[in-house]
Amino acid sequence: MPNCTTVTEFLLLGFSDTRQLQILHFVIFLAAYLAALVGNFLIITAVTTDHHLHSPMYYFLANLSILDLGSISVIVPNSMANSLLNTRTISYAGCVSQVFLFFLFSSSDFSFLTIMAYDRYIAICKPLHYEIIMNRRACIQMAAGAWAAGVMYSAVHTGSTFSLLFCHSNIINQFFCEVPQLLKLSCSDTYCRELAALAFSVCLGLVCFVFIVVSYVQIFTAVWRIPSEQGRQKAFSTCIPHLIVVSLFLSTGSFAYTKPVSDSPSPLDLLAAVLYCVAPPLMNPVIYSMRNREIQAALGNCSTS
Repeated sequence: MPNCTTVTEFLLLGFSDTRQLQILHFVIFLAAYLAALVGNFLIITAVTTDHHLHSPMYYFLANLSILDLGSISVIVPNSMANSLLNTRTISYAGCVSQVFLFFLFSSSDFSFLTIMAYDRYIAICKPLHYEIIMNRRACIQMAAGAWAAGVMYSAVHTGSTFSLLFCHSNIINQFFCEVPQLLKLSCSDTYCRELAALAFSVCLGLVCFVFIVVSYVQIFTAVWRIPSEQGRQKAFSTCIPHLIVVSLFLSTGSFAYTKPVSDSPSPLDLLAAVLYCVAPPLMNPVIYSMRNREIQAALGNCSTS
């Protein structure tokens, strides 16, 4: 066993040492963060204030916006503060909290995307039973289940990661506490843990992914049977934004966590992290409001009132 010292803080080496580039990073992240805050707050406000949007689909969408606000707020403000103040440290407890909360919001996000696929399946394939199946109690239970699943998933990953001994270094080649980077710092044997965590993640992710795919295969089959062109367009208008959001979430997350972890700060690692940490919370409100006339009308009412 190598000599181990207790790690009390980590150093985040994600971005440049040049002061001008640090300020540029702060400005870009500030713009993205404010845009994500405004977009998701508008979605939440529209859903809660407009009675036309008091339906299961928009209830789940409001939860998704809350999760997006949480996931981007866990990482981006701390990174902006480090750039502005020219600091790089994050405490051990802060790193644990960051990992736990980010996994909580991200995994719950995927759970809600799966629930929303089920909601669209019931609405299009079984419209006569929609109000019975997707009643208020069922929606609350599904939402509570998604949050609970996120807590359990996050607790497993966080506990598995921080039960390791960190003795190789305390330098993280990223702008936040990313789990693959943390595993590199451990002097414990991480192979079994990495394999177990990966298998657990793949199994849960695959179940959700297969459920979404099967739901949409049946949805598209039912949509093509709708005789009127207007009816098909209305059905597609509620499904396409959800599919785009699912694709964005899966593509950015898969790319970030399946690529090899480099031994030194890499532009590719930074780009991947920015894509899956910043892009989904920033783009989701735009995607959902772009093709949804009810959201557009509600946002218009909010702006005029």
